[in-house]
Amino acid sequence: MGITDTRRFPVWLLVTWGLSRLALLLLVFKVRAFPGPDVTTDVSVIYHGWYGTLRTGAFPHDDVTWQYPPAAALAVLSPALLPFLDYAQGFYVLAFLADLTVFCLLQSAGMRPGSTLRGAWVWAIGVPLLGPTVYARYDVMVTAVAVAALLAGTRHPRVMGALAGFGALLKAWPALLLVAAVRRRAWVSAAVVAGGLALLFGLTMPGAFSFLTSQRDRGTEVESLGALVFQVARHAGWSGRVVFHYGSVEFAGPYVDWISTAALFLTAGAFGWLLLWRVSVRRMHVHTLADAAFAAVLMSTVTSRVISPQYMVWLVGLAAVCLCFHGSRMALPAGLVLAGCLATVLEFPVFFADVVAGDRLGVSLLLVRNGLLALATVTAARELWLGTVSRPAPTVPPQAARTQETLTPS
Repeated sequence: MGITDTRRFPVWLLVTWGLSRLALLLLVFKVRAFPGPDVTTDVSVIYHGWYGTLRTGAFPHDDVTWQYPPAAALAVLSPALLPFLDYAQGFYVLAFLADLTVFCLLQSAGMRPGSTLRGAWVWAIGVPLLGPTVYARYDVMVTAVAVAALLAGTRHPRVMGALAGFGALLKAWPALLLVAAVRRRAWVSAAVVAGGLALLFGLTMPGAFSFLTSQRDRGTEVESLGALVFQVARHAGWSGRVVFHYGSVEFAGPYVDWISTAALFLTAGAFGWLLLWRVSVRRMHVHTLADAAFAAVLMSTVTSRVISPQYMVWLVGLAAVCLCFHGSRMALPAGLVLAGCLATVLEFPVFFADVVAGDRLGVSLLLVRNGLLALATVTAARELWLGTVSRPAPTVPPQAARTQETLTPS
């Protein structure tokens, strides 16, 4: 190994990732306690309950908390691959391995000529900022599929399409990875994989698409952008209340339906903007695929009726892919997302009781976290537009610049 290679070897990056992941494992295995409510009950109680139903060959369609596309069953059933561990332990180990896979992909991409390790650093730092929630949800597994898809990118469009299609059947949002795909092969591959898997699940497992009804009936969750209206309104005498509904803590009462409907319109508006961007694009860069996916998922997340803490894992993964490329314009939005991760772990789980109660601390944390996400979204959309649609500023050749200086009177 030459001197240059030795200098590039990311020792501190590996140390940072290793120590932070050891801390996460100690937390989910309950060797150390983390402030706030126990985030691991989703795995040990909810996921484990679904596991028992899914093993019978049917989806838990009678459980309104099952709100996921059919391939999510694979993630819930995955601890069966480690029969020597109990269900929760197997799930945490597999979540750790998904995290490791993302890290290795980003590090490998960052070591290529013309690339940078900034993306691997974003992942190494961003994930532990979210606390043990990362390993207690299956979103890190979905993010691993999405990161692999984007890094396949323009060189392997069929692979990217297949992974995006599979990811969409895991948790819907990876379909947005295709927003900037220009190769028809990527779209065809995604449609074949997603359609084939959907058909397979639909024919073999009853209740494969029951999640659509559960998603339709969800309300405004207390951590969402729209919920800030009611978080503030409670202090002005609003008569609504907080309820546990469809697996999340939501608001119920006057005008909640209005805000939920407004969120749907905002999401439709975001997709309209993405369509306008897509038909207006003048130039594509090697990083545009990742930049557009990051901006699209930011828009979808911020305008949603629900912003669960684990959604931040998606954004950290996509931001990390963007920053693997030197030319990406997403450094500022990525930084805002990292700051949002710190605010997120404070609002959940550390001070979640304050968020539910709507006291000054809880509302302040939500204002900060959601404000950072909204700013990241606007900034990402602006940078995407400037980098691909706006006409670049004319450059003055050096000879012309010298001539202009000569002719300029002193």
